[in-house]
Amino acid sequence: MAKPLLRALLVVILLCLPLAARAALPFHFGFFASGPRDGITDVPGVLVGNLTKVEGNDIRTGATAVLPNADPWNEKVTAAFLAFNGNGEMTGTHWIEESGYLEEPIVLTDTLDVGRADDGVVSWQIEKHPEIGRSDDVPLPVVAECDDQLLNDIQARAVSADDVVLLLDSARSGQFERGSVGAGTGMRAFDFKGGIGSASRVLPAPLGGYTVGVLVNDNTGSTREQLTILGVPVGKRLQNVARTTFPQRMSLRGRAASGSIVVVVATNAPLESRQLHAIALRAALGMGRTGLTSDAGSGDLFIAFSTTRVYRHAGHFSLSAPTREPIVDGGVLDALYRATAEATEAAIYDALFEATTVSGQRGVTVHAMPREQVLKMLREAGAIP
Repeated sequence: MAKPLLRALLVVILLCLPLAARAALPFHFGFFASGPRDGITDVPGVLVGNLTKVEGNDIRTGATAVLPNADPWNEKVTAAFLAFNGNGEMTGTHWIEESGYLEEPIVLTDTLDVGRADDGVVSWQIEKHPEIGRSDDVPLPVVAECDDQLLNDIQARAVSADDVVLLLDSARSGQFERGSVGAGTGMRAFDFKGGIGSASRVLPAPLGGYTVGVLVNDNTGSTREQLTILGVPVGKRLQNVARTTFPQRMSLRGRAASGSIVVVVATNAPLESRQLHAIALRAALGMGRTGLTSDAGSGDLFIAFSTTRVYRHAGHFSLSAPTREPIVDGGVLDALYRATAEATEAAIYDALFEATTVSGQRGVTVHAMPREQVLKMLREAGAIP
């Protein structure tokens, strides 16, 4: 059988594997309850898909998609972008900042596959809307990257445009895999295995009952000693445990050393773009609670959207007025800010707790964080029951 066909079959298998039942983060913290999945898909309408590429000893990569709804081209949602530290790429954000809305799926992948993912999004949109580029406007795909060159032969550019079309078709509501999957397959955080993490927080009914969901691709290169979980200096205590194995002498520089994190925030609270920019800023507070300081070489890129303040596409380059007025109650906004910081912090922890040990190119092995050992530390410190 030809290699391209084998690869296509592998991708289909990986997309179609049933999800194993999983618990969310094994503890809860903060002022607000989690949603039933403790993930971004607790926000009604949000869809997530993962495509994992593991081939031979060298390919350890993939892509993850987050959709605000099933048809973002016709149901454009208010959105905002924030480059907390800009040594990275998220395409399509100039138009988000200019227009105040998102009209694309969000795709996360590795650095050198951004162009291929972009091509896949365009193909997927044209397949759904054949008038694009002829009698209608053209899409500006939103694709964000993290550098996975430590474990993955990134030069191979293993994620194809066809893979991304399959990925977008596979995106679903409900529970989804996290950790060393999708765009998180080759990621490393605090010198542990990183990857995809997610969490949610639900405001009480008197504050509107709104949900905030966060998904991260955590590839943060911060040193092990910086890692703090619920105030406990976990990284310092584990500084000589489960270190990355390098069979040959290697030197990490640039993005490979500093790492990156992509943060996607979704909410069903009706917010305008300016308010969503403020929401994205609060994600940085959650990031800081884990010990991250955003290194100079790090691409720390955030995007936030509201699923209920929608501009409906009316064809011929025109839009309807937004479906709902934005929230003006300061108390509700304060609660949304707090929920965003909590959910971001929890999503980063989730990536660490869900990731599994991965070996990749050149025999490098990045080890999972020792889950039970960390839970014991948190219990002994009184941070969790």
